[in-house]
Amino acid sequence: MADNIHPIHDQLVQREEREAAHGHRGAVVWLTGLSGSGKSTIAAAAERKLFERGVLVRVLDGDNVRDGLNGNLGFSLEDRAENTRRVAEVAKLFADTGAVVLCSFVSPTREMRATVADIVGNDDFLEVYVNAPLEVCEQRDVKGLYAKARAGEIKNFTGIDSPYEAPENPFLELRTANLTVEEAADELIEALPL
Repeated sequence: MADNIHPIHDQLVQREEREAAHGHRGAVVWLTGLSGSGKSTIAAAAERKLFERGVLVRVLDGDNVRDGLNGNLGFSLEDRAENTRRVAEVAKLFADTGAVVLCSFVSPTREMRATVADIVGNDDFLEVYVNAPLEVCEQRDVKGLYAKARAGEIKNFTGIDSPYEAPENPFLELRTANLTVEEAADELIEALPL
């Protein structure tokens, strides 16, 4: 630590105090899966339901972090790893304030998600596999990304020309081909150890 930085951590509001004030613990819920699997839609629905119950909650996803914090990153595996690392650091800060952070990111490799768990801490990291078959994801593709990837207009697209490594032992698996958004959000909320 630099000589000119004076630690004040003992003077700051502690996590336990924040969690007691909020009435729930902080956590990082990491929704991973292919594009179109339902990650962001489920996160948004769960955020609304948790918010209405008085839970301090925030969604972080590709759209809201790539506009600012990670606007300088592309979609190579290296840039995705950096995107994931930065989001993990921000999510950890939110969780330390007692918030439930719903992170919706493809995060295609197990190594990327292990890095998130290392940064956040295993006690706070809840990996949720939003599992939908590739053909279902392509049918849901409102942005037309799969068609562009198949036409060669988008490179390094997970599931087409870049791999996705499914979680081996997730906290929760949501098979969204067989669930409505409401059912998936409710299942997620029910599983949370708040």
